[in-house]
Parts: sequence; C-alpha cells; structure tokens
Amino acid sequence: MDAAQHGVVLWRNRALTLFDRMAMPVAVCDVYGLVVLANPAMAAECGTTPGRLRGRQVLELFTPQEATQVDRIAEALRLRHRSRYQVSVRWRTADGTDRRGELTADPVSDTVEDTPALLVTLRVACEHRAPTVAPARVTGVEARILALLAGGATTARAGRETGLSPDGVTYHLRRLSARWGAANRTELVARAYALGVLAPGVWPPAPAEEESGAR
Repeated sequence: MDAAQHGVVLWRNRALTLFDRMAMPVAVCDVYGLVVLANPAMAAECGTTPGRLRGRQVLELFTPQEATQVDRIAEALRLRHRSRYQVSVRWRTADGTDRRGELTADPVSDTVEDTPALLVTLRVACEHRAPTVAPARVTGVEARILALLAGGATTARAGRETGLSPDGVTYHLRRLSARWGAANRTELVARAYALGVLAPGVWPPAPAEEESGAR
C-alpha cells in the first residue's frame, strides 16, 4: 500500500469513527432506501444494533405521514436531481414511545455521473407515550452499568462486573444517551437518579428495583 492509499484508508477510518460517535441518528442508504450503514444513535431509535439495520428499508422503520412526499422524492431521484429531501415520519421506539420527526436525505456521490447514495439524518420533533404502555424501563444490564458508573467505575471495570466487553458497555451507554438526550456520562447518571432508575440515598449506588427488593 503506497502513501496515498494509506492516507485514504486512514481518513476513511476516522470518518467512520466520527460517524459512530454522532449523537444525531444518521444512516447511509442506497438510492432505493435500503440501509447500508447506520450509527448507534439511529439503531437505538429502532431498538436494535447498527448491524441488524443493514439491508432494512428505511421507510419501513419510519412511517411517512404523507405518501405523496415519498413519491415526489422517488421521481426526483429517478431524474438524478440532487436536492435535499425531507419527509415527515412517525415511529414507535422499543420502549413504547410514539415519536414524530423528520428524515432528511442528502444525495451524495463521488461524481455527478455516479448513482448517489443517501445520507439520512433523523430529527425528533416530539414524542408521545401511548397511554396503555408502561413507563419506560431500562434493562437489568443497563441499570447495573449505570450504578457502577455512578460509583466511579471505569468502562473496563463495568465490563468486568457485567460480563461485557468495554465496547459492549459503551454501546449500552450510547443507547441510553440517545434515548435520554444526555450529553455526557455525568448527565446520564443524573438522569438515571431523576428517572428513578437508581436508588436515592444508598452507597454504593444500586438500581432502584434491586434496592427495593432487598428490603
């Protein structure tokens, strides 16, 4: 591999790392709307992992509020127009929350002649919880990770305590951050206490259900 090729690979890896770390849900789709690549934030909105989103039809994951919007975009792409396209959508998250928002698709390609891919971003406009759905809960693993984090544990230690790899712990934290809109781990722990996930007034920190069950 010559220096030029090495530079291309290096920048590609950096771009993928940045893509994964973005707090906004983002995906790359082919011209037909099939997901090629998705970041953890996008996967969290769908209640799955990035790998399992690959090959899914983006408009099956997010339901358009107006079918005519999709028809107009399909026709524009057929004519190779390169504008920004926006679709109002709704969807239900894994914890039963009904959400509405907007998908924005930007055609991208190396040259004008190439068939473009679509860089798709999701903006959450508002959310409404279905009245028959119980309040959102975290999994036992997520609650345990949050308790360890509140006690000052590192990612590596949290992984050892829960039987996960450091990447596995990071994945769960990214999902929680995307779900609660937390900007960092300190805010994530604060929200865990505010939402009643962690038991108040106990040390070492413990999940609320675990503490109540011990009484």
